[in-house]
Amino acid sequence: MSLKLYFHPLSSYCMKVLIALYENDTPFEREIVDLGDATSRDAFKKIWPIGKFPVLRDDAKDRTIPESSIIIEYLGQHYPGRTQFIPGDAELARQTRFRDRFFDLHVHILMQKVVGDRLRPPGKNDPRGVEEAKALIQTALGMIEQDMATKTWAMGDAFSLADCSAAPPLYYVNKVQPFDDSQKNTRQYLDRLMARPSFARALKEAQPYFAMFPAERAAT
Repeated sequence: MSLKLYFHPLSSYCMKVLIALYENDTPFEREIVDLGDATSRDAFKKIWPIGKFPVLRDDAKDRTIPESSIIIEYLGQHYPGRTQFIPGDAELARQTRFRDRFFDLHVHILMQKVVGDRLRPPGKNDPRGVEEAKALIQTALGMIEQDMATKTWAMGDAFSLADCSAAPPLYYVNKVQPFDDSQKNTRQYLDRLMARPSFARALKEAQPYFAMFPAERAAT
């Protein structure tokens, strides 16, 4: 098998790539990385010294591809299938990449700030940073709410890279700050994403690890 994915099922950025792989039934080998285990972590860093997943290894082409958006674009270029993640039209491609970056920078990273703070040792929390992140998430959700008023998917009728990017952070944001009545379009969009077989499969595979998701706790 040519492709090998280094990942963890609970990771939102890894889910993003899994969605793309499952969309096109792309065959790949799995290597679950446990960063808490020295042996697993050290072996992974020999592949990618930065030590952040996901990372795709393509032995047939002798290439190592890090970063979720780059991996998905690589898959579309070298292992295309029925779902085209980036449109052929240059203007639509630019808009798709923008939406991908929007979800990553203005939802995904902020969500990780909120969740990551719960993993800090007592007394090391950053309540101000968390509140700022939550406020920025709400700003982004307001923009998404307006944008999704007349759309099925982030780019309209076609599922794309942008939807791969949107699904995991929206799922986790809804766990951290459940959508309210002012976010009905966003809630319905998440419902469609969760019903998509590719994302539903990624969520099912993450289910055994959800107990590791940190519950909210008061800062001390």
